[in-house]
Amino acid sequence: MSGRGGAGESPARTSTGDGPAAPDTAAPGTPEAEGDRHGATANAADAPGGSEAEDGTTPGTAKPEDGTTPGGSEAADGTPGGSEAADGAAPGTAGAEDGTAPGGSEAADGTPGGSEAADGTAPGTAGAEGATGSDEAAQPALSEAEAELAAQKIERERIARRKAERQGPVDAGAKLSGKAADLLAAVRAVESGEKPSPVYFDEAPTSPRKPATAPAAPPAPARPAPAAPSAAGIEDVRAVLARGGAPEALAGPAATALGEGAAEQLAHDPWRLLAVAGVRPTQADGFARALLGAEAGPGDERRATALVGWLLEQAALKGHTALDAPTLESALTQYGVPDPAESLEQAIGEGAVLVFHEPLGPPVAEGEEQPVRVLVGLEGYALAEESLADGLARLANTFNDPADWEKAASGAGPGADLVRAVSGHGLVTHTGGEAARAEPLALLTAARDLGLRVCLAAHAPAPGAVTVAGLLSGTQGPGRDADGQFAVDLLVVLDAPQLDVETAAALVESVPDGARLVLSGDPGVLGSAGPGRVFGDVLAARACPQLVSRTPDPGPIGELVSGIGIGELNQVDAPGKEVVIVPVRDAGEAVHRTVQLVAESVPRAFGIPADSVQVITPGHGGSAGTRALNAALKERLNPGPGRFGGFDPGDRVVHVPSPGRAEPGRVVSADAQGLHLDAAGARIVVPKEQVDSQVRHGWAVTAHQAVGARWPAVVVVLPGDAAQALSRDWVYSAFGRAERHLSVVHGVDQALPRAVAEVLPKPRTTRLTGLLRALVAAAQDQPE
Repeated sequence: MSGRGGAGESPARTSTGDGPAAPDTAAPGTPEAEGDRHGATANAADAPGGSEAEDGTTPGTAKPEDGTTPGGSEAADGTPGGSEAADGAAPGTAGAEDGTAPGGSEAADGTPGGSEAADGTAPGTAGAEGATGSDEAAQPALSEAEAELAAQKIERERIARRKAERQGPVDAGAKLSGKAADLLAAVRAVESGEKPSPVYFDEAPTSPRKPATAPAAPPAPARPAPAAPSAAGIEDVRAVLARGGAPEALAGPAATALGEGAAEQLAHDPWRLLAVAGVRPTQADGFARALLGAEAGPGDERRATALVGWLLEQAALKGHTALDAPTLESALTQYGVPDPAESLEQAIGEGAVLVFHEPLGPPVAEGEEQPVRVLVGLEGYALAEESLADGLARLANTFNDPADWEKAASGAGPGADLVRAVSGHGLVTHTGGEAARAEPLALLTAARDLGLRVCLAAHAPAPGAVTVAGLLSGTQGPGRDADGQFAVDLLVVLDAPQLDVETAAALVESVPDGARLVLSGDPGVLGSAGPGRVFGDVLAARACPQLVSRTPDPGPIGELVSGIGIGELNQVDAPGKEVVIVPVRDAGEAVHRTVQLVAESVPRAFGIPADSVQVITPGHGGSAGTRALNAALKERLNPGPGRFGGFDPGDRVVHVPSPGRAEPGRVVSADAQGLHLDAAGARIVVPKEQVDSQVRHGWAVTAHQAVGARWPAVVVVLPGDAAQALSRDWVYSAFGRAERHLSVVHGVDQALPRAVAEVLPKPRTTRLTGLLRALVAAAQDQPE
């Protein structure tokens, strides 16, 4: 899986000698590391947002690793949250390392959640931490995120109306009709195949995302903001929490999450507390015991239903939009639920979750039973995935304006094939590396010359492009017509792998009938921070023309990254020191050498100013994570007292207005309104109560934060304790951010080539591929 155009053949060559920082350079994977072994997951323990290392897009505060608070440590037994007590009252004890968000630095234990404190008495102090942010979120504040979410709410309502118009059961991957008992029969049919049970969710645990103090704090950018609770409602919830021994600071988040009647809901069903981000099952169990006494048993129907929803939310943090029913049953067993199958049936019968079936293999002859895969999911993600499939099929099937663009194609250079494909189709995918981005640009030029209304959107700010978030919010781009559709004839979306399912659904629903949509990106990079695998699913469904770029990324960096894409970490010729390896023995040396590279070596050797050198590291925590590196880089490049909540004028920062978005900027000033930032020439004011959750220093970032952007020079830091965080897509993404120079501060020994060769991206369970295939088949069966 190269994704780098025609660079699939990456000949091995000998690396050149020294680099700007040290004469003792070597090929990646050769130096021996003796760094401190906190482990990659320990490194990620204090990742922002509670979803620990990699997506790192919602800055938070460090949390203890004792498993007693949300986002704490996890067990290494291969179960969701670790193995728990059989009585289910206080599941589990604190285990080994913590987990991460999708695609991040993760432990190898296998599942969502993570183990918790053995006492299970009440939600811990970290929950209170998260509550403060959500209390602040309830306060009215004008921000870019608020404007975006308001616009997206309108789109979600329109999507819901469209879905309501659909009548009858939907084939192939849609909701089952009939009674909930049908699920049990289907599950048993799958289980009777004597296949081994799948691992829970994937091969790594995760911790819940800490709620940001942004106006909404949804798990994905396109989810609308909940209504702010009333003061009286919060007080009523606070009283119930006090009776159960839970932190009163959770009152605001609980009232927001549960909506009207939150206090009554909690009093009747204490496990509803799991709807609050950061609260763990053992903490909800303790709260329930305090309120209900002996009545709060492990087999309580209310407990099982709440656990089903919580497990699916944990899976969404890893990118899944649904889960196999047997997998979910196995996870419920690990949380002490006596009869998981019956509990799952009950949750479906109550409408807490939805059940779907997807055919396995080709269609069978009439009279034979079609093997199916039974999936369970939350309504919001199911609605988004079905709406997205409908929207993509609509664009592919309503396009009826093919044009003769041969003359335009002849002048489009490498983009000629893409121009020809788009001239005759409403939906086209385009894959390639960084150099291949020139092909969509050539397409836009050709379409503009033909008088079409065009728009280019990207995940991160890019020359000539609006951001996807800005396009959806209406703050950027062509605006909308009277029907709420984008005023475009051609929309090209770069960085398509960064689209989560909710954002993609809102985007596609806004493209008018008859318009052309091109999804372009590099399938080798890290996936979206939110749930879904949109670009990969569209490619797998083969529901539209797919153009693969033949334009290789140039130079030694392009050769190196192309090899990584197919699982080979090659030595490359770098006569101009384009690629330099800097061996280090421990994390302390890694920090020292990084500062030296950014402040001295790279500017001196290449004439690239320090402000144009970006540091990328696997996690936020640990002795060489973004926190430690940013502190050291600030001390060297822009020392100051941090008088604006830890920031000074001139500090490089990353602004995170909503989960999944990380926009680079620079601090200008601060006043009573908040922190003033300059982001690519645009002025942004972050309210002072949101600074802690939305702004972090930006000299060093994670690879997830860096995807979609490039810098003249990049320093990738791989301390010894980051070995478990590495995967092929992480290395591919981090190394590919460099344009002219790449320095690798290398302390992971053979873990780097092993990760490139063996550690593939984590799989995500989604339904979009099946939905698209079913729609394509239905369209083909219709008479012309």
